[in-house]
Amino acid sequence: MRKIVINGGKRIAGKVTVSGAKNSVVALIPATILANDIVTLEGVPDISDVSSLIEIMEIMGAKVVRNVEEGSLVIDTRTVKSMPLPYGKINSLRASYYFNGAMLGRFGKSTVGLPGGCDLGPRPIDLHIKAFEALGAEMSFLESAMHLETKNEKLQGTTIYMDMVSVGATINTMLAASTASGITVIENAAREPEIIDVATLLNNMGARVRGAGTDVIRIQGKSQLHGARHTVIPDRIEAGTYLALAAAIGDGVVIDNVIFEHLESFIAKLEEMGVRMTIREDSIEIHKSEHLKAVNIKTVPYPGFATDLQQPITPLLLHANGRGWIMDTIYEKRVNHVSEMARMGAKISVINDRIVYEAPSTLIGAPVKATDLRAGASLVVAGAIAKGTTTISNIEFILRGYEHIIEKMTNLGIDIKIIES
Repeated sequence: MRKIVINGGKRIAGKVTVSGAKNSVVALIPATILANDIVTLEGVPDISDVSSLIEIMEIMGAKVVRNVEEGSLVIDTRTVKSMPLPYGKINSLRASYYFNGAMLGRFGKSTVGLPGGCDLGPRPIDLHIKAFEALGAEMSFLESAMHLETKNEKLQGTTIYMDMVSVGATINTMLAASTASGITVIENAAREPEIIDVATLLNNMGARVRGAGTDVIRIQGKSQLHGARHTVIPDRIEAGTYLALAAAIGDGVVIDNVIFEHLESFIAKLEEMGVRMTIREDSIEIHKSEHLKAVNIKTVPYPGFATDLQQPITPLLLHANGRGWIMDTIYEKRVNHVSEMARMGAKISVINDRIVYEAPSTLIGAPVKATDLRAGASLVVAGAIAKGTTTISNIEFILRGYEHIIEKMTNLGIDIKIIES
């Protein structure tokens, strides 16, 4: 078993470069199936979720050439076959459900094991199924897998209203509708930057997707898509994680490869806390910040405060002064990091699905466990802030979404390493 060990409590400085967005690339890779051609993705992060997706693509017959140093993937999907996808690999990551939309769009059928990933409470795929059925697919269960197949030769464009804002369901519908007959309209669509990123790839492949980034997306189905080259957007969640770390213990830290517009609500909270920063065209410099003020946070769909950032910002909140709360309206049960931080001495608890905290809390190094990706990231930040040694287990969650996290934090001056236990 591997663990992360951090000897914390030191000030940091330097520069860290943000990698390509994990939440984009896990949809972009399955989307290449629709091309039936060669697609090159650049800015691909070296994370375990990408490795798992590549394995699945190769099992399906794709030819994949990966250059980890350059961050590129060349994917030839001309030899991909329609086949049931292996449950073991599928169960290891949530984004496996994007294979449903991609395979339906190309082959008119898909058989995919039920998705896995982080346990954040109920994350139903009802909206995905509703959209696929509206497009003309029939759903059935085969053992532990979901089987979808078009009733006619092709999916048929239609108007689909999302009962709740869902990034996954919006992207999956875009994938399936890209090759459907006629026009598909997605109403109450999610607006996240990752959706625009996927739409950009689809359009580069010859699709006609309009309105991505608004709550109404129109897709004119095309009978055939083609190869393309695409660069993945920067990871706003990774950027936010390093911004929170730098605001807590930084003596001048530059976070490079940042799109400010993707982080406006997060940066607004940092400014409300009193964090000193200089915002440039594609980077943000965090200056030494003292006498920070506690704030309240409520997560809502984009462009509001991202649910994926409420855990990484928690250690910074504990470094401020005053009392505050966090309410996650996306995943109410996203509170697994709270008990681990309490183990480190934080004055923090959960009351009626709301996280309440009192700051400043002096964090002391302790053995803790990552229970999901972003909880794990919050513990890394907490360990860097804490006095003494913090040992984090279950680090596979962290490595799913943060490229070269050990090297990046070491370069900032943090004493951090992975050990075999």
